Amino acid sequence: MFLAHTANSRRWALVAGAAVTAGALLTGCSGGGTSSSSASGSSDTINYALPANFTPNWILPVGTAAHLNTNNSSISQSLWEPLIAYDGSAGKVGWNKDNSLATAADFAKDSKSVTITLGDRHWSDGKQITSRDVEFWFNLVKANKADWASYSPGKAPDNWTSLKTVDDTHFTITFDQAYNQQWMLANELSMIRPMPQHVWDKTSDSGSVSDLDRTAAGAKKVWAYLNDAAKKISGYATDPLWKTVSGPYTIKSFSTAGKVQLTANAKYDGGGKANIKTVNLLPFTTTDAEENALRAGTVDYGYINATNLSQESSFTAKGYTVKPWSGWAITYMPYNFNNPAMGAVFKQLYARQAIQMSVDQTTLSKVVFNGTAVPTYGPIPQGQSSSFVSSEQKNNPYPFSTAKAKQLLTGHGWTEQNGTMVCTAPGTGDNQCGAGVDKGTKFRMQVLSQSGSTVTDNMMSALQSSFAKTGIDFTIKTAPVNSVLSQAGQCKADQAGCKWQLSFFGTAGSWYFPAYPSGDSLFATGGGSNFGSYSNPAVDKLITQTTTSSSDEAVQKYSAALAKDLPVIWLPEPDYQVSVVKKGLDGFAQDSLANFHPAMWKWTTK
Repeated sequence: MFLAHTANSRRWALVAGAAVTAGALLTGCSGGGTSSSSASGSSDTINYALPANFTPNWILPVGTAAHLNTNNSSISQSLWEPLIAYDGSAGKVGWNKDNSLATAADFAKDSKSVTITLGDRHWSDGKQITSRDVEFWFNLVKANKADWASYSPGKAPDNWTSLKTVDDTHFTITFDQAYNQQWMLANELSMIRPMPQHVWDKTSDSGSVSDLDRTAAGAKKVWAYLNDAAKKISGYATDPLWKTVSGPYTIKSFSTAGKVQLTANAKYDGGGKANIKTVNLLPFTTTDAEENALRAGTVDYGYINATNLSQESSFTAKGYTVKPWSGWAITYMPYNFNNPAMGAVFKQLYARQAIQMSVDQTTLSKVVFNGTAVPTYGPIPQGQSSSFVSSEQKNNPYPFSTAKAKQLLTGHGWTEQNGTMVCTAPGTGDNQCGAGVDKGTKFRMQVLSQSGSTVTDNMMSALQSSFAKTGIDFTIKTAPVNSVLSQAGQCKADQAGCKWQLSFFGTAGSWYFPAYPSGDSLFATGGGSNFGSYSNPAVDKLITQTTTSSSDEAVQKYSAALAKDLPVIWLPEPDYQVSVVKKGLDGFAQDSLANFHPAMWKWTTK
């Protein structure tokens, strides 16, 4: 999630997205895999190791479902600052005004509108950033909301009835009802990304800029043009379209293999100016090569597998500090409820209960993750204490027991044959398999999982063994994370792309929330990141209540409901990564929302 709040703050790290586990250096990147400049003593350069098999592939500051990895979001925010930047880079999640374009958000007393004040800021070409640039973003998203990964029916932009410009630096957004101000600020307003209307409001490279976005038809054409341009990764560093930025960095180079070089924006006039001029973001595909780069001193900010924590002293001896990076996230495998072969089985709650009871999260956390993960039993992060988690979720409604899981299946019309459960009593009555499950259906599931990670492979193997004890056949297919994301989207049973059954975005391919852990994008019917098409009207009502009520009770009821209803397979939530950081690199906290913030990095000693 992502596979992680993407667009900007929700994402797979799913919002999607922040998946990170192990990696090997990709060869053939521009200039080779690493640069030794920072290792040789330069205070103007840093080499940062990107997560394994999570190569950046999107620059447009509006996320789509196939581009939900956290690296895309972090790079994009370095180029085009959010209206309201919510992050944990100072050690506590909150509004980071240094890296925001807005300076104030004043809610009406009835909580039905908000007036935003923009700072005195300019694009890199000298033009002032105005309310018109916010309106441009709003018009594009409103006309193309079905393609926006953060869209959930009834939420932004549906619940924003109007955006009215007061003047160049003030505008008012009116809502369709009163909302929880905390949720609106952290989860919706933080997704707004002012974009340079005077450069981007056109439909071709040679076209003239005008007010095309102010009609739905025009906004669709502009959207298509920008998305087509964003698909051309090789042009990110040279296309004039991407030169007009508001953030502390610009793109110097961007390889299709994933190596990215950022350079400080000399025209930046915000409060979060870059401390280090050149940032090299380096791609890896296996941990061994990345760790070799650390040992060689050519990576300043990297990571090791949790399984290698016993080697910490070998890195500290080379001038590094080992820092676990914990996240505000959940980890899970989405079901595809519309899969023609297994969708009907997945729709049976007893079947999902049997699957969940076959997942030994406690052992996985201790053995596979070497103690750097915590079990998760519902939709609210449990790695950090909060008032949002219900007692039902905390207490794990489905404790691990393959014996009880097997009894649950045999009690619903399944018989074990040659080690695999088979539906022998179809129908909807007691002790039958349930609606849509045909006689002879075998309980066989296939997951499309992240490749290139030993930790992921170990967990998949452990799950395969555990499922087998219940009588569930579990096969594993692997692919790079970006491929998993692109192949595991919402679909209908008769579509060619609906063949996937389960997807997994990596052992830290988790969904990273904004400050308020609402599930509108993930688990609401039609939610933009509801990959498996889960739908429960009762849950939809609870999700709506979390966005309108200021009481924690609403979130707790939502937490309890999904802990019991199992919209996905809950899995241990690992640290985002175990970071290995060169001593002397300072100025930041590791953001629990899983963004990295290169402008905050600085060398205090080198």
